[in-house]
Amino acid sequence: MELSQFKNIHFVGIGGISMSGLAILLKSKGHKVSGSDLKASNLTEKLIGHGITVHIGHQPENIAGSDLIVYTAAVKQDNPELVRAKELGIPIIDRATLLGEIMLNYPRSIAVAGSHGKTTTTSLISVVLTRAGLDPTVLVGGEVDILGGNVRVGNSPYMVAESCEYQDSFLKFHPYIGVVLNIEWDHVDYFKHIESIIHSFIEFAKLLPPDGYLVVCGDNAASTLLSYVNCNTLTFGLQSKNDWKADNISFDESGCSSFDVIYKDERIGHMKLSIPGEHNIYNALAATAVCFAVGVPIEVIEANIDEFTGTHRRFEVKGRVDGATVIDDYGHHPSEIKATLKTAKNYPHNRIWCIFQPHTYTRTYALLNEFAESFYDADYVIVTDIYAAREKDNGLVKPQDLVEKLAANGVDALYMKKFEDIASYLLDNIKEGDLVITQGAGDITKLGDMLLNKKGASYNIHNSSKSYGPVV
Repeated sequence: MELSQFKNIHFVGIGGISMSGLAILLKSKGHKVSGSDLKASNLTEKLIGHGITVHIGHQPENIAGSDLIVYTAAVKQDNPELVRAKELGIPIIDRATLLGEIMLNYPRSIAVAGSHGKTTTTSLISVVLTRAGLDPTVLVGGEVDILGGNVRVGNSPYMVAESCEYQDSFLKFHPYIGVVLNIEWDHVDYFKHIESIIHSFIEFAKLLPPDGYLVVCGDNAASTLLSYVNCNTLTFGLQSKNDWKADNISFDESGCSSFDVIYKDERIGHMKLSIPGEHNIYNALAATAVCFAVGVPIEVIEANIDEFTGTHRRFEVKGRVDGATVIDDYGHHPSEIKATLKTAKNYPHNRIWCIFQPHTYTRTYALLNEFAESFYDADYVIVTDIYAAREKDNGLVKPQDLVEKLAANGVDALYMKKFEDIASYLLDNIKEGDLVITQGAGDITKLGDMLLNKKGASYNIHNSSKSYGPVV
């Protein structure tokens, strides 16, 4: 498919974090772009600011004049705009196919994959390459202040793209460098067991050309991919066997790490991260391996990784209310929750409150026991209703089921339905020095705004309380 033949491109579900970035990128390349979404958001406002027509609601007439339709995985085939496009014979492609086609224009495309850590690692690589003068085009699944948002339009052979495995999307890409941070069972509505998701990652690794690179964590299941590829390989992690590793690790009072950078058993640098948590050591090492492989000096890598302060919704400190710190985090898989709460334990705090909104019924049901083992580092847990996203209630699981299992494990947990009631409860019970963490990939981020809208609350000025919408 030659994208230049399409002059008027319409996005169904344009308000998503990835779709909006693609829309802005195509607009910058001279295409006329329009789109629709179910509701307005800060992202749809941003799109309008770029001169993109955005319709709120899905109607057949929205696609008038379009010669290509792009849709996201959350959009069903009975969507009235897709139905009308089929009637008119307008070509229809999904988001992943479009991104794959765009990648063909960037011979040094870098695809960042893995079950966890993709957004942060994509952001780290993008910032370093930008500051190093390599002028990459960037598509990232989060808002990054230092990049000016979720998309950056460059003018070089380099593209850095967050690459999701859901529905085998990343198998439509054309990477020169592939990064796999970790592999765990997730997206259980599509991958029915761990073997199926591992197979998908194996096929992703096989996409890499002989002169390309596979960069994987050597400490987890991602290392199994090494035996399936015919390209350059690099490993990173904390174990001694890895090409890139961290040594002499220490943490400051905010949970941010310092460590020596070891490459091929030689100390070549030292990093002091501005993002907390052990998991971000792994992300920083992955970014370092990629950037060094494309020729960025270690001194430039260090300086820019050290300055990186994170992305929105990744342990984002939003402000303070009644002496308590409000943090928003996107993690919605058991391993991500554990990492967030482990990070919180190393952050200055009195007590830790975790307000969790489960994301999708299939994930909650399949991983219920794992979720029940994920909250031990929280002093108090409040579970609210499951965010359905692309699903319908299958009747197999309720949020109260998780609360019961947490209570059986000795965790102080309760169920509350309405965000307004949770906010009132918290304001009646939080104390000076407490941490309040809103946890999940849905609209739970709104709860932090409710708390901080209380008179006397203070916002974090650098990372504002803007909401960029849930994941669908």
